[in-house]
Amino acid sequence: MRHSIVLFAAAALASLSACATDRAQRDADKLALYNAHAGAPVNKFRYFGSINGWTPLGDEAIAVWTRPNEAYLLDLTGPCPEIEFTPAISITNTFGQVSVPFDKVIVYSRSAVNVPCHIARIRPLDIKAIKQAERTARSAAQASGT
Repeated sequence: MRHSIVLFAAAALASLSACATDRAQRDADKLALYNAHAGAPVNKFRYFGSINGWTPLGDEAIAVWTRPNEAYLLDLTGPCPEIEFTPAISITNTFGQVSVPFDKVIVYSRSAVNVPCHIARIRPLDIKAIKQAERTARSAAQASGT
């Protein structure tokens, strides 16, 4: 009985580490895609008071949609705890502008402390090119049977 519990625990741990590795690989692949379709760095962007959507790209970058067809890749100054798992974020701004290095992404943590993550670089994203690259990748995966 004890032997089977140890085997079960080892199998569970292996599957969890595989999930973490898979997630890290997916984040790395998505970050590479977004980096490939990011424009030159800008110092600021207009912020209309709400986020239309966001995608964590590991713990040091995030894509933020300010409008359905307008998004920015925000590189953070370092690892941002819990950004990959948080249910909500906000972005600081001054008079409707998000600026480097003054503003930050606020991660609403599951703990009582909200985590501020400073923005190191802002780059506009080519949303049409990203969507096309994602469609092409899905088609290639379906054609290869994976």
